[in-house]
This record gives sequence, C-alpha cells and structure tokens, in this order.
Amino acid sequence: MLKRFSYYLLSVVFVAGMVACGGKSQDHLDHDHDHEHAEETEHHDHDSEEEGHDAKGAHTDEIILSAEKARAAGVKVEEVKPGVFHGVIHTSGKVMSASCDETTVVATISGRVQYKNHVSEGLKVAAGTTLFSITSAGMQLADGDPVQRSRIDYERAERDYTRAKILIKDKIISEKDLAVAKAEYEAAKLTYTSMKRTRSEGGVAVSAPRGGYVKQCLVNGGDYVEAGQPLAIITQNKHLYLRAEVSERHFGDVNKIRCAKFRTSYSNRLYDITDMGGHIQSYGRSAEVNNSYIPVIFEFNNTGDVVQGSYAEIYLITQDRHNVITLPLTALTEEQGIHFVYIQVDAEGYRKQEVTLGESDGERVEILTGVKQGDRVVTKGAMQVRLASASNAIPAHNHNH
Repeated sequence: MLKRFSYYLLSVVFVAGMVACGGKSQDHLDHDHDHEHAEETEHHDHDSEEEGHDAKGAHTDEIILSAEKARAAGVKVEEVKPGVFHGVIHTSGKVMSASCDETTVVATISGRVQYKNHVSEGLKVAAGTTLFSITSAGMQLADGDPVQRSRIDYERAERDYTRAKILIKDKIISEKDLAVAKAEYEAAKLTYTSMKRTRSEGGVAVSAPRGGYVKQCLVNGGDYVEAGQPLAIITQNKHLYLRAEVSERHFGDVNKIRCAKFRTSYSNRLYDITDMGGHIQSYGRSAEVNNSYIPVIFEFNNTGDVVQGSYAEIYLITQDRHNVITLPLTALTEEQGIHFVYIQVDAEGYRKQEVTLGESDGERVEILTGVKQGDRVVTKGAMQVRLASASNAIPAHNHNH
C-alpha cells in the first residue's frame, strides 16, 4: 500500500513539472512570435518610409531656377509649333571677286618695272593714279628706247603724209596711197603723243584705268616686262561671288536651290544672300575634272565686311517642307556628342531633354525626336540653366505641380 502511494506522489510531481515547463515554453514561444511580429512590423514601417521618401524625391531630376535669376540671365522660352522649313544642303566654298568688277593693268612698253606710290595689295586707288613706271634706260633693247622709237616713227609718218599730199595733186599717187599715208601718220602721232604724255624722268608711267582696290600685284620691282604683260589687278569690290562646292550625290537637288546662307571663317555672323541683293548666278552641269564636286555660283553686293578669298561654311536652301518642328541653334547644348534642350515645366522648374537633330540652315535646326508640340523650350540662356543644374546651391524643389 505504501509502495503504491509513493508511485502516486511521483506521478503528481512529474505532471506538475511538465505543466510548469509547458507553460514556460508556451510563454517563450509566444514571446518569440511577438518579437518576430514586431520586427516584421518595423521592417514594414521602414519600407513604407523609404517608399514615401522616393515619392517625395520624384522631382530630383528637375532643375530649379527662380524667375528673378532667369530674367537676369536673359532666359527666353519658345513654345514648340510645327511650321514651314526648307531643305538644306550643307557644304563649304569660297568668297571670290566678281569678274565684272576687275580690271587688269598692263605694261604699255617693254622695260624694267618700278613701283610708284607704295603700291600694295588692298591699296585704294583712283582712276588715273600712277602705279608703276617702266624704263629701258641702261638696257640694250633690240628696238632701242620705245619712246625714242615712237618719236622717230611719228616724224617719218608725218614726212610721208606731207609728201603724199603734194604728189596727189600731180596725180602721181592714187587716193588709196594717200589714205594709207594718212592712217599711218595718225597712228604714229597717237602713239608718240601718248608716250610723251606719260614719259617722266623715271620712265613711262602706268596708271590705274579705273578706281578701286589693288587686288593683286603680279610683278616685283625691277622685273623686266614685255608690252601688254599684266602688272596688277584692280577690283571695285562692289560685287562678290560665293562659290559653293556641292557633292555629286546632291546633283538631283542642285536645280532646286533658291538661295544661300554662309558664315565666313573669321566671323560667327550668318550672311543671307537674299538680304545682300544676291541671286544664283550659275551652276555646273557636271563635276570638274579630278574633282567630284559641282560648283554653284552666287553673286551678291559687298556690304563692306566680307573679305575676298575667305573660305565659308555654306547652307544652300532648297524647297520648302511643311509640318516640321524646328528650334533656334541657341536652344542646344552638347555633352560628349549628344545634344540636349531644356524644357520649362513650370515657372521655376526645367527639365533636361535629349534630342535628335535633322537639317540646319545655320539659324534653326530640325528636331526629329525629343520634343513635341506645346513644349516650352529654352531658346536663350540655355547655358545658364545648364549651370544651374550643376550647382550645389540650388535649393530643393518643394512646391506642388
């Protein structure tokens, strides 16, 4: 009986211990579960905070430039509208003097040439201004001194004509012979008078036949020249030619060219042929020998600031095209060969936008992709907006859109 009671007590103690342990384990499990739930809730709250932060930072790519600073920087905005543009052939060429404006000064006699009045290229001269003198002094010429020879020829022709007038009275010579003697006399007189008038101590003077500018001196002082040899070229510089070199692949569009714009190598100014009273003069029907380019010539009035012989970047204008989106070249910025514009999104916010370019006429450029109708694009002061985007001092944008 005692033994059976002992077993009963041990069983009660064991069950009580198990109950106690079980309660403790359950509390521990409950605690662990609550802890994991709290961590999950905390993690969820942290994610929510990050999502909220991202939502607040959705405009981090926007550039902020206050209206006051934009006005001070001269920022101008243009609304994008499709319109009429034209085809453009972009090429190069050269400014040349018009042939109708040029005159060649030639030697009147053979001899050694000397400069007068410090003749140099670019010198402005009036008609009749002495440019050179030619002398044969000290030279052994086959025909002797030209002036002396002309005087001798004149005196001989004068005697022959005087004798002919006497002989015609006695009908010893014919009327034809008299006419020939008279013609020789008058020619010899004209030559001698002309040489005598231009004769000076330094030799025979050679003057400018018309006013203008000395474009080129073709001889050096002391050179020997023959009668009729060119000495210099004088241009009036009133008209100029623009010669554009067009590639063969544009031959089909050459007859569509209406006008041209060009920019010289020494200036950023863009000249319009139409504004200068110019027009297309001619164009080649085939490429030149050893040259795969077709010449297109324009004539225009010289405004006084275009240098003859200067090289030019040329935009040949062809037929009109409709519904084309264009922007001024001043709207573009470039980074590593990629072009961008800045679109105004509100009064103080701007967005950088990559664009793809088409044809350009030197003033405006066709936009193929990147902007659409209605966009407000910065056309002046784009560089200031770009600098604002790189500035660390730009305040955070916190106003609503």
